[in-house]
Formats: sequence, C-alpha cells, structure tokens
Amino acid sequence: MEFTLKNKKLSDDLFNELEQEVLKGWHTGEGLTIADGIAYQKTLPESKNFAKKLIEADELGKTLTQPRAGVALPKEHIELLQYLEDAGFADLLPSTIDAYTRLNRYEDAQVGIDESVKNGRSMLNGFPAVNHGVEICREVVNSVKSPVQVRHGTPDARLLALITMAGGFTSYEGGGISYNIPYSKDIKLEKTIFDWMFIDRLMGKYEEAGITINREPYGPLTGTLVPPCISHSVAIIESLLAAEQGCKNITVGYGQLGNIVQDVAAIKSLRNLTRYYLDRFGYNDVHVTTVLHQWMGGFPHDEAMAFGVISWGAAAAVLSRATKVIVKTPHEAMGIPTKEANAAGLKATKQVVNMLQGQDLLELHDVHLEAGLIEMETKSIIDRTLDMGDGDIAVGSVRAFEAGIMDIPFAPSKHNIDLAFPARDNEGAVRFIEFGNLPFSQHIKNFHEKKLNVRGKVEKRDVSFQMSIDDIYAISEGRLVGRPK
Repeated sequence: MEFTLKNKKLSDDLFNELEQEVLKGWHTGEGLTIADGIAYQKTLPESKNFAKKLIEADELGKTLTQPRAGVALPKEHIELLQYLEDAGFADLLPSTIDAYTRLNRYEDAQVGIDESVKNGRSMLNGFPAVNHGVEICREVVNSVKSPVQVRHGTPDARLLALITMAGGFTSYEGGGISYNIPYSKDIKLEKTIFDWMFIDRLMGKYEEAGITINREPYGPLTGTLVPPCISHSVAIIESLLAAEQGCKNITVGYGQLGNIVQDVAAIKSLRNLTRYYLDRFGYNDVHVTTVLHQWMGGFPHDEAMAFGVISWGAAAAVLSRATKVIVKTPHEAMGIPTKEANAAGLKATKQVVNMLQGQDLLELHDVHLEAGLIEMETKSIIDRTLDMGDGDIAVGSVRAFEAGIMDIPFAPSKHNIDLAFPARDNEGAVRFIEFGNLPFSQHIKNFHEKKLNVRGKVEKRDVSFQMSIDDIYAISEGRLVGRPK
C-alpha cells in the first residue's frame, strides 16, 4: 500500500483497511476482531495490567524486576514463566518472541514448533505467538499472577500485535526506529515508522475502550556503547509517534553503560526530556515511566564475575529510580540460559534492589552536570530533527537519518550513516571519538574531546577507534575501560 508519511493519527478507514490486510498474514488471524480482544482484556484483573503495575511502582518509588524468556511450546513456556515468577521473584513477566516470527517467517516458525515437539525441547529461541494464536496466548496470560509483556525485535510487528493484544498481553515493546535500524539492513525507515503507527493506533483503540496498554520503545538499540543522547532521541521520537496514535502509558528505556554517574544521569534526563517533549506537543495525559536494561554487551564466562555485572546493573537501576530493570543471567556468555540461571539473575537483582530501595543518587552534583550535558545533546538532535521535518517528527526522523543528524553506533542498517563513534573516557563514561554529522555545538564537542584526551594521556596512546574496540570487550574480560595490556 502506498502512503504519505506524516505524524498524524490514522483514520479509522485506513486502519481498518490495513487491519484486514495484516490479518491475512497467517491463518491464526482469521476471524480475529479488536472488539473480542477488548472484551477479553476487560475480564482480566487489574493486577495483570502492566501499565497499572508500573504506575503503582512509580508512585511508590519502587524498581520492579523483569527477565527475558521464551520457548517454543505453550506448556514449557508457561512452566518457564511460572518458575521465574515463583523461584525468581519476578515482578513483571515477558514472552520473548522467536527469531522466525520477528522476520514474519511463520512457516519456518511452524517447522520449529513441530521439531520442538519431536525433540522434546525448544528448537526456537522464543515463543512463536502468531503461530500459536489468540487462545494459547490467553492460556499463557491466565497461567501466571503477574502482567506479561511482548518482547521481540520485529520490524513489521502488526500481526503479532493484533494477536497478542487480543490474547491478553498488556505491554508491547519496540518501535519503528528501534526495531529497524539496529536490527535490519535493507528495510526502509518510512515503512517501519508507518507500520508502527498502525501498532500504536491499535493500542490507542484499546485505550479508548478503557484498556490501558503499556508501550515501551526499545532503549538499548545496538547495545554497543550507545551514548545516552542517541538512545534518548530514539525513545523520545517513538514516544511522540505513539502518543499521537492514542497511547497513554509509555516506558522509555536506556541500556546501562557502566559509569554510575552517567547511568543515573541518563535515567534522570530521559524521564525529564520525554516529559518535556510530550508536554510541548500537547500530550500532557501520557504517563511516563523508565526502564534500565542491565549491561547488553559481552559478559564474562565466569558465573561469579557475571553476577558482579548483574548486581552493578541492579544498583544502577535502583539508584537512578528507574521504574523497572530488565535482568540478565549469569549464562549470557554461553547462549540461551536455563530457567535456573534466569531465576538466579533475578534473585541477585532483587537482593540489590531491596537493599538499596529508598536510596538514590539523583541530586549528586556530578549527576546534575552529566544530566545537563545529556539534555543539551539530546535537544540538539531532536530539535534539528523537527526542523528537518518542518515540525513533523516522522518526516524529520527519516531525513535526519539520511543526513546523519541521527546516527546509531554499530547499526547494520544501510539507512544509518554510521559516522559517529563512541569510546569510554578515563572514568568509563561513554563519549564520542567521532561526531559525524551530529548537530552538536563546539562547546559540547570540546567537552568530549577533553575527556578522551585525558584517557589518552593516562594510557600513553592517541585517542583512536582502537579505544572503542578495546572497550567493547572490556567487561567480558573483567574491566570497564579497555586499557592497553
């Protein structure tokens, strides 16, 4: 279908036309109606509503814990979630979707399901919700006490959204930028932004019927030394796009970088900036919460060392007053974790969260200064993006990526100019070695250069891309900054 990209709420006629087209994508979409999904959602207790649990935690100043988890077969998937809820004390639950579904390869996902039945173990790296359909999704939701979120990585996640929302899930992760540029090579940004407008309008329809659905832009992006201003800009843009379509509960996220001052400042500034831009465009009734993703890069193979990384992520989350924390496992370096390893990561995180609950570093002087820097950088990017779109954030986002005003480090997409490169400074905060076409003032550039030059002098080497490479592997080797050996 041809379309003109614009950040404007989809008309009912256009939405309905798109819905009928999307539902033909797999047989489980046959006969599905939003009205039936809304009716089912109304039967669920408030305790299973993701958005309401986040709001309650936010008001109490609590940090909730949530794992990643998903396997191929319903019975085993339910057992996994129940185990993480009971043995891991998870406050919120996921259904992580398999890789075939993320690519809309439902026939291949079905082969994986059949092979899983034959082999007696999951042959997929997640839960194929589209293939299983609405009724099985409802079985999953009914089997646990906590709210369940759909976590995936799907550029075109429209059918997945229709099925899982009708299936009783009350939170949906991703966005037209965050699930395209860091994940795909050739997909046009205009297409994914438009497809996610459909998803956000779907959530808006549930909202208008009295069912609050939580929306969460994917914060870590490539998960590789992404400076806060880059991930913040994407989160804010996707929040504005979602709010225009009627979403009222948005959780903006950030991937832990490791320097505690920068991490706390990042969560603080992310909340403030998202609120600022939503209010600026009149979306005053949108509730904003935050999520910190524990370290997304390479992990140590040693389990004890891995628990150290996990616990540091837990501390960063609670000391920044993040509303929730996405928890890693001590088996990150070894592939898909066992349920026991997943629960162990949750318990370690819960212990740190419980010990630090009520404490924060938000008013620390250095945090205030770092948050101010992040806000300046982010506003530079967002405001230039709006200018490039003549005030339209959807149009501006496409043009900004074309021009390198928006630039995600290490992204595979050919629609990402890939000229901005990060590295850690001497204290482990992530700075820019190369700015590419990022629209920063000379003052901001001088700050980054000064910080990196200090590291260069300490390490007796030139500031170069080698620092970035060294930093990528540092945590897996037991350090934060990739010093020369």
